Amino acid sequence: MATLSLRNLQKSYGRTAVIHGVSIDVADGEFIVIVGPSGCGKSTLLRMVAGLEAITAGDLFIGADRVNDREPMDRNIAMVFQNYALYPHMSVAENMGYALRIAGKPKAEIAARVAEAARMLQLEPYLARKPRELSGGQRQRVAMGRAIVRDPSVFLFDEPLSNLDAKLRVQMRLEIKGLQRKLGVTALYVTHDQVEAMTLADRMIVMNAGVAEQIGTPLEVYERPATVFAAQFIGSPAMNMLDGTGEGRQVRLANGVAVPVAVEAQGPVKLGLRPEHLTRDETGPLTMQLRMAEPLGANTLVHGTMEGVPGDVVASLPGVHREDDLPSVIRFSIPPEATHVFDAATERRI
Repeated sequence: MATLSLRNLQKSYGRTAVIHGVSIDVADGEFIVIVGPSGCGKSTLLRMVAGLEAITAGDLFIGADRVNDREPMDRNIAMVFQNYALYPHMSVAENMGYALRIAGKPKAEIAARVAEAARMLQLEPYLARKPRELSGGQRQRVAMGRAIVRDPSVFLFDEPLSNLDAKLRVQMRLEIKGLQRKLGVTALYVTHDQVEAMTLADRMIVMNAGVAEQIGTPLEVYERPATVFAAQFIGSPAMNMLDGTGEGRQVRLANGVAVPVAVEAQGPVKLGLRPEHLTRDETGPLTMQLRMAEPLGANTLVHGTMEGVPGDVVASLPGVHREDDLPSVIRFSIPPEATHVFDAATERRI
């Protein structure tokens, strides 16, 4: 495998800039997830690494080699696509070994590599089948096997699980992570699913409108989001974001309620409160007018509003709480260390 370095990578279509200078050094064997909403530039960034999109500015290194101008076939990368991209007229074995055959590898070597990949991916019973005879999960394994047999320096995954149902996505997520650890591969993985990002990544790049809002481990991004966007994109349900005014070690909301915080803040701010950190407390400073409750089994999401504070608020209560059993007004408290304070103008963490 190899290291990967993105140094101020930029992409423009004419005068329209879509990637605004992304930089990261990826260690050998590291699993990096690029996450963000549709249209944020994550797939474009991946395609620049693959050589499928030209780099407008910046440098891309695989190992010690600058590869900006190299063709995709000369970058020693393998890509797994959302739609599998399998040849329908070829068997599983033929699909997996096709790139090696085109490269002129001996038949015995191709057969050995395909057999080893099939064993790892539990595809041995299906080697003679055509893609149409396989389930979605099996087709995704074949696409991964095709990448594995090439023994590339870097693996690229472009939303590979988005066509699978929810249960199969969970299973394949575990398989991809286990396989990546076993092979020790360097990988870039694109997804819009923050659960995939949190569970798969060694580190993640949170993208927004072509900008890397934050780069860090999943827990770093979750516990100390650098921007309002990162705070609200990572975490489900999304972080509550309330306008207020910093008054030293407290934030005063629009309704006059003062919430203790762990940082010094002055002037207009945005106060971030994660739903799971709001605790029912009959003496708490935060008051919610209940609108709806969603019992989920292990926890219950309660939705409501705070008088004098714009927008909805969500809290996550442990256990099952039926809507009819809850009071119309619920009071909450939150530890100061669990609050997040952002500058209202820059939307960056204070």
